[in-house]
Amino acid sequence: MHSLQPLTDDDRELIELARRTVDANTDGPDGVHTMGAAVRGIDGRMYAGINLYHFTGGPCAELVALGHARASGARELTTIVAVGNEGRGVFGPCGRDRQVLLDYHPGIRVILPGPDGPGTVSITELLPGAYRWSP
Repeated sequence: MHSLQPLTDDDRELIELARRTVDANTDGPDGVHTMGAAVRGIDGRMYAGINLYHFTGGPCAELVALGHARASGARELTTIVAVGNEGRGVFGPCGRDRQVLLDYHPGIRVILPGPDGPGTVSITELLPGAYRWSP
């Protein structure tokens, strides 16, 4: 089990950005845009993304948010979160996203759902003993 740490005000702000992003861009309860994500840079700036569903396996919202941050010049990121549309709340990253996060941002914190509400955990705790690829 992961040892979730309590959310900070910055974490709650990041969750809200992801929620606003998915709410503004969803196609509704049966739509294909179902997840929004937000990431915070070391300077405090936040970057959002929305997933691009496609039958071939379009990118997850987390990867789109990472790309948005990178395209905006952010190289060091501190925290990431994904939120579902229609009020579904915080979701943990899939395995592919966890590997990408570990490889590019090994110090990043991830906001996860928990039994008593969301909390944070380090990416290394989510993917212990992982293969380490160096970009």
